[in-house]
Formats: sequence, structure tokens, C-alpha cells
Amino acid sequence: MLTLEHVTHAYDGCPVLSDISLRLTEHRIGVIGANGSGKSTLARTLNGLIVPDSGRVWVDGLDTRRRAREVRQRVGFVFSDPATQIIMPTVAEDIEIGLRDSGLSRAEITRRVDAVLERYDLAGHRDHPAHLLSGGQKQLLALAAVLVTEPDILVCDEPTTLLDLRNVALIERTLRELPQQLVLFTHHLETVMDFDRVLVVDEGRVVFDGEPEPAVAHYTELMGLAPGTGAAPGRTP
Repeated sequence: MLTLEHVTHAYDGCPVLSDISLRLTEHRIGVIGANGSGKSTLARTLNGLIVPDSGRVWVDGLDTRRRAREVRQRVGFVFSDPATQIIMPTVAEDIEIGLRDSGLSRAEITRRVDAVLERYDLAGHRDHPAHLLSGGQKQLLALAAVLVTEPDILVCDEPTTLLDLRNVALIERTLRELPQQLVLFTHHLETVMDFDRVLVVDEGRVVFDGEPEPAVAHYTELMGLAPGTGAAPGRTP
């Protein structure tokens, strides 16, 4: 379970998050908001990539400020650009690297890598150069490299931003099938319409927290958009 208590953060004296308190227990939680609203900073607080200036973030009772390593074993994180996560030459090597300090046997590591390659339709690319994959395949690889460590929670920060519509659908379908608790930060409003809970972030605050339809309606009104608009426009800080 993710718990935030009075989380506040600033960059160079400019507030980015302001006094956010949340208890996130639902299976699928969406977070929407314009560019510059604080979404990405909020996402990064959930697994300790960012430690807030004040307040606390807890993961199953573990303080991200003090127990970052254990927190990251529980909370996997997927970035919008898979290039920031793909660091090894081949597909299999990139998936395996997350298990190298796990204490697992070589046989178990091989089993897990084989299973995740098969699950995400990457088995045929096992020894291929990772940088030659398509955009959708790269995002699947980034996702697979996180999920092979078997986290309890997955946080995704706009994982479809750089993808075309076909690959957006592929990644969204993959995320929907996951057993893990999912916290998805996205500009694609239609994606969160069947989620359990949706948060709207604006100017560093959670300004709406509830069911998807009223959350999206609140956001579109906030942005001055016509009802039914699919993807949110960007907005500078």
C-alpha cells in the first residue's frame, strides 16, 4: 500500500508538490494532469526516486526516505522513454541485469528471464540488439525488465507518450492484464475510464480524487476542453 503524508517538494525554490496526502489501495489508479502540473515529480516520490522536501511516503510501512532499497524491490517504475531504462546490449541481458544482485540461483534467473521473454512476445528477439527494437518493443522490454523482479506495485509515468496508436494499444492492453497494483500517470484520458480511481493533479495539488468519469470531467473543465476530448494538451509550468 502507498501512503503519502503532507508531501511537499520544490525545485530551485519553485513549488512542484504542495501538501499532498493520499492512501492508495485500489488495484488500478490513474493520475491525469497537464504538463507542468507536478505529475512526474509525484510519480517519482512513490518509489523513492525523489525524496520530498517535507512529508513522508510509505510503501507497506517502509519510509522511502530511509528504506529506499527495500521500497524499490516492492515498487517497479516505468519511464515514458524506454531509452532511459534499456542499458544492456541485448534484450535478454537487459532483462537479466535486474536479477544479478537478487541472490537467486543461475537456474532461477534463467527461468524468470525465459518466462518474461515469452510472456511479452520477446522470445524471438532474445539475443537481438535492444536498440534495434521498434518503439513498442522497447517499451515492452522496459516493462519486462521491471516485472521480472516481481514487484508488488508498478508505477508508470506516461509510458505511451512516444508511441504510435497501435503500440499505445499494445502497452495499455499489457498493463490492464497485470496482477500488480498499477498507478498510471497518463495524458490518455480514455485509458483511465475503467480504472478504480482517478486523481487529477494541478499546480502541485490533487484537485480531484474519485471515480473516472467525474475525474475526467473535472479535468477537461479545468483545462477548458470540450467534453469527449481524448488526449490532454500540454501546458507549461
